[in-house]
Amino acid sequence: MSKVYHIKTVQQIPIPVSQAWDFFSKPDNLQQITPAHMQFRIISEHHGRVMYPGQIIEYKVKPLLGIPLYWMTEITHVADQQYFIDEQRFGPYRLWHHQHHFKGVDGGTEMTDIVHYKLPLGWLGDMAQALFVKRQLRDIFDYRYRMVAQLFGQVPTK
Repeated sequence: MSKVYHIKTVQQIPIPVSQAWDFFSKPDNLQQITPAHMQFRIISEHHGRVMYPGQIIEYKVKPLLGIPLYWMTEITHVADQQYFIDEQRFGPYRLWHHQHHFKGVDGGTEMTDIVHYKLPLGWLGDMAQALFVKRQLRDIFDYRYRMVAQLFGQVPTK
């Protein structure tokens, strides 16, 4: 049986929570902060422009060797300007639970992403985690961190 893995990232940006929420709660903005080589695109026709609980969003993505994958997530929880959670309904993971938290701090907003995920195929999934999945996910979140810093700047360190 494969393990449940997790990733956590924290980033501070020099904009108010309301502005951060406005950007990150719109599914169409996700493509801007996803590496181009993944060829990420939303394919849902009726996914809505503003996030809400129960919202279904469908994607096509090419995360490995240019092989296209279908991915469907559901926005399961939304607390306006505080957090939202997306969970995979269909896609490459056995479990994908992604929390997005927003908190006002001196100089702007602190954003925290927490992802819990589990791979399919038991020990083969664990081997894939060790060989490339962990690194690939870390690279995706590192890219997202850099793109968010380019878009909004960074809170100066004291």
